Amino acid sequence: MLKEKMLKKTGCPSIQELIQTPGFPRKKDYMKGPIAFIECIEEIPCNPCESACPKGAITVGSPITNLPVLHADKCAGCGLCIAVCPGLAIYVKDYTYSDDEAVISFPYEYYPLPEEGQEVIMVNRMGEQVCRGTVIKVNNSKRNNKTPIISAVFDKRHFDEVVSIKRIT
Repeated sequence: MLKEKMLKKTGCPSIQELIQTPGFPRKKDYMKGPIAFIECIEEIPCNPCESACPKGAITVGSPITNLPVLHADKCAGCGLCIAVCPGLAIYVKDYTYSDDEAVISFPYEYYPLPEEGQEVIMVNRMGEQVCRGTVIKVNNSKRNNKTPIISAVFDKRHFDEVVSIKRIT
């Protein structure tokens, strides 16, 4: 157990807290291709991610307050779990996208939405600028129930830090 919980102090979990959860993939897992990252560290009654995954790659089980468990060997990185998470705590990253770039797909509930091809600022968990990126897809389909999924490419040297983009104004 961690001596100090960053979520309670800063509003976002530390990487050390996340690594200790069963929903956060290990390096050997994300080196194989796109995979879900579940940043859920609070034991709350919630399980839409489990129901959304067609591969059974996420389980919560009983009681419903269990932390979600990512079965990395089953995750195809489809991203169906992203929009169903009411806590916006799931994103998909692909370290294998190209030799120099990685991709992240994440929920974005602000307006205006970014546009495909738009250059954006990639940020870390604290909302601090990490690097520049480019939006490659804006998925605003009905299936996402009004939670657009943005996909952006960025320099893979920042793979561990990037979790979203700076809000477009």
